Amino acid sequence: MKLLYWLDEWLTLPRDEQQTQLPMSGSDLLGDVFVKYEFVDVNKPLLFTFSPAGTNVQEQDLNPDFAPWGYHLAQKQNVNVIAFQHLGKSNWFRNRNLIFFLEQLSTLLTPFNCRLGYGLSRGGFAVGAFAKLLKLNQVLFFHPVSTKNKELVPWDDRSSTDIAQQFDWQQDYHDLDLGDAQGYIIYDPTNRIDRMHAKRYKQLTHLRVFGMGHGTHATYLNKFGFYKQVAVDFIQHQQIDIAQFRLQTKTLRLKEDYYQSLNTANADSPHRLALLSTAHKILADEKEVHVQEHQAKIDIQPLIDVALKHQDEHPNDAIQLLEVAQQLLPDDPLIEHKLKQLEE
Repeated sequence: MKLLYWLDEWLTLPRDEQQTQLPMSGSDLLGDVFVKYEFVDVNKPLLFTFSPAGTNVQEQDLNPDFAPWGYHLAQKQNVNVIAFQHLGKSNWFRNRNLIFFLEQLSTLLTPFNCRLGYGLSRGGFAVGAFAKLLKLNQVLFFHPVSTKNKELVPWDDRSSTDIAQQFDWQQDYHDLDLGDAQGYIIYDPTNRIDRMHAKRYKQLTHLRVFGMGHGTHATYLNKFGFYKQVAVDFIQHQQIDIAQFRLQTKTLRLKEDYYQSLNTANADSPHRLALLSTAHKILADEKEVHVQEHQAKIDIQPLIDVALKHQDEHPNDAIQLLEVAQQLLPDDPLIEHKLKQLEE
């Protein structure tokens, strides 16, 4: 556990000398979890990331260039990072080697005053479970999973919950324990299990996105830059501009290919398709209102002026301009009247 030894020696240095020892990077294997870290500036945030399901890496896949989920994102934001990658398909960060490492690590991070945690689904569980131990200040979760302890969440009947019972869900760090951390949890309220997990994170700000489903949709949300932009804002500012977030999600949800992508991804799941259909119907009226509001803001007078100016010399062009104006404002009586005149 090279990092623990390095930090132990590094802490003995005066703060100005600590900074001169940076940047420092490295990696280690903690049983069935791979950790990679980079420290660039003692005055910048320290970001913890834990990998979500679907990033199923085997030990033989590790190489010097391999980066756990979230590692490159932190590098691009030029912050300190400690990124944990689970190995194998069914792995809920319950390994004793990892827990021992985190318990030791938590005592060696005093120079870092701003500590952040970021995770999706399974990774979010790990961030929440270790948040108090690591003294995190701010956290960001997508697709909440608070625990796989069936006694605490008997309503979580996902197949992943049954598979996860091979691990110990009674000992330390088996449930969310945020300590003093604040932050955000983002989820789809039409997903019953996600909604009920989210309710257990009472101290966080809840941001709801209809139709986003659970973590299997990450590829499609990434297509629209959704996760990245939210995470970047969180890392840079330790907060999310909620007004901008709602505008972004509203724009995203009004895209038909967003729903088409989600429907394709869930073609074999009638349950998820039903949830998506519900979300789509809820937003159909919202989309119509959005379009009407947008149309109301469009100034079509310049189109009408040009059409009227050239209606004698170029009547066909004037008709085309008025037809465009009519598409923007279908019920405008002046446009309808002028079109009838020109077409007679």
